[in-house]
Amino acid sequence: QVQLVESGGGLVQAGGSLRLSCAASGRSFSSYPMGWFRQTPGKEREFVAAISWSGSSTYYADSVKGRFTISRDGAKNMVYLQMNSLKPEDTAVYYCAPCDLYGSRWYPWPNFTSWGRGTQVTVSS
Repeated sequence: QVQLVESGGGLVQAGGSLRLSCAASGRSFSSYPMGWFRQTPGKEREFVAAISWSGSSTYYADSVKGRFTISRDGAKNMVYLQMNSLKPEDTAVYYCAPCDLYGSRWYPWPNFTSWGRGTQVTVSS
């Protein structure tokens, strides 16, 4: 059974840092791009960052570029998101998922159903 477990969220002041982790089990995602997405109540899930299967290429939403860094450890089936200079608008539940590039935008796999519970990030002003 495929399972993704996100962790590392919490409450932090603006300007602070957090490191999110995503642990995958049940299958290996090491051959696929992986991404981080976030969602706030009443809004659609939005793309944050993605990383190629090899880890050699990374992609970011404009809103987090220069502040967030995505990385992965294929051997451990882990994906990470280092978040620095956090802003109140970064407050959301963060999820990881396998993803693909469609045109110029990254989306989770359309038939992916094994979403984790996410990890809450709250940034106070």
